[in-house]
Amino acid sequence: MYYYYGYDMIGYSLILLGVVITLASQFFINHAYNRYRKIETKKKMQGFEVARAILDANGLNEVYVTETKGVLSDHYDPSRKVVRLSSEVYHGTSIASMGVAAHECGHAIQDKNGYFFLRLRSAIVPFVNLSSKFGYFAILIGFLFSYYTVAWIGVGLELVILFFQLVTLPVEFNASSRAKQQLDRLHLAAKEEQEGVSKMLKAAALTYVASVATTLLEILRLVLILINRDDN
Repeated sequence: MYYYYGYDMIGYSLILLGVVITLASQFFINHAYNRYRKIETKKKMQGFEVARAILDANGLNEVYVTETKGVLSDHYDPSRKVVRLSSEVYHGTSIASMGVAAHECGHAIQDKNGYFFLRLRSAIVPFVNLSSKFGYFAILIGFLFSYYTVAWIGVGLELVILFFQLVTLPVEFNASSRAKQQLDRLHLAAKEEQEGVSKMLKAAALTYVASVATTLLEILRLVLILINRDDN
């Protein structure tokens, strides 16, 4: 009785810890973004202008900068060579807009230079998509019908997602580092503005770290459940 109770308590604790980590990371990024989106830069350059300046300075004239819907939906599309900025970032003249735009350009520079982890992440995307579709489906089927071998396969697919998230960490940290270097090299940001950009990008990086931690905790929880089932 105490044996099963112990497993349940560990499982619930892992779920709770995952929720706390996720909420904390979202709080930090939202707090940082909301703070620096209200502070206008001295040069009053729009996010689009910041992105265009960085791209052109690095010989990336063929990379387009377009506006996209959503909040913090900004990203670089390596297949289409496009930096997509959310409306607020695209038109905004705040420290937040400058930092996000520069960060996405950091990915474009990575692409140009053949940055290893960016290439690796792009290469495993098809496997990640497959794992996302069938991972939890296999786990659900395994538990519903006591096909624990199938459930273990599902856990294996979840490990692919964890690997993808781990590869994403150096990609994002490196893009932020490149962003800060470009803002300094091109004199796009004053010293105090660079400090704001740095703080905001650090908060954003926490969301990726949190994703890794949450996925790891969930996999650990599933493994403990399966070990418990196997013991019975």
